[in-house]
Amino acid sequence: MSDPVTTPGSAAHQRIDTSVPHSARIWNYWLGGKDNYPVDEQAGDAYTAVFPGIVTIARSSRAFLRRNITYLVAEAGVRQFLDIGTGLPTADNTHEVAQRIAPETRIVYVDNDPMVLAHARALLYSTPEGATAYIDADVLDPESVLAEAAKTLDFAQPVALILSNILGHIADYDRARSVVTRLMEALPSGSYLSVNDGSRNIDPEFEQAQDAYNESGAAPYVLRTVEQITAYFDGLELVDPGVVPVTQWRPDAGSPAPEPIGEHGGLARKV
Repeated sequence: MSDPVTTPGSAAHQRIDTSVPHSARIWNYWLGGKDNYPVDEQAGDAYTAVFPGIVTIARSSRAFLRRNITYLVAEAGVRQFLDIGTGLPTADNTHEVAQRIAPETRIVYVDNDPMVLAHARALLYSTPEGATAYIDADVLDPESVLAEAAKTLDFAQPVALILSNILGHIADYDRARSVVTRLMEALPSGSYLSVNDGSRNIDPEFEQAQDAYNESGAAPYVLRTVEQITAYFDGLELVDPGVVPVTQWRPDAGSPAPEPIGEHGGLARKV
């Protein structure tokens, strides 16, 4: 296994605050990971007390990402990934899924959380044939993201941009859309956009729990309507079945009929 390339930024020098719950660590807790603190477990348990279905959403989101990456590598032939807001390590990280199918695949992870940076070396080991890199950068600064990613990825060849549960952290919807637009502008024809985020007007209990969390003082996460999530793909060619509950996006053969949940996602190609 080859070593990852880590590009430190300001977050490398930030102190990890273990007194305040953090969304990435809570998400890791719901996924069954160990990279969290008692304050995160308490916040996660308080959330599930109001809405137990959040654990299903977290795990279904991860399964959606796995199926997306499998499609992109095995069927679409993509060999480069830009995964922004990668979060803490868990099972089936982007490079693990992609490089199991095509060991030569190159992956760049982007995050600006100091705990993610601390775990980068555990997260990013690549196959010898491929490459992984970690960029300490903010999705709200797409120019910096693109400049650093270009040191590992060839932007003359198709790239899959992965935005999994990250756009909800951008409170202003117009700004979230502009970030997506700028990132996709830099990628060539044949590239793909994968987005999944929590959805509004689907499950009132989910909305109640999320609104309460947002009012707790933790970094907010905004649920958006299916129409708003779909609009991230404007100008791109959606892959069937379009933007749907993540459980219903190309479910594994032989799995039970999936129930709709308050998490929607899709995949689209830049023509």
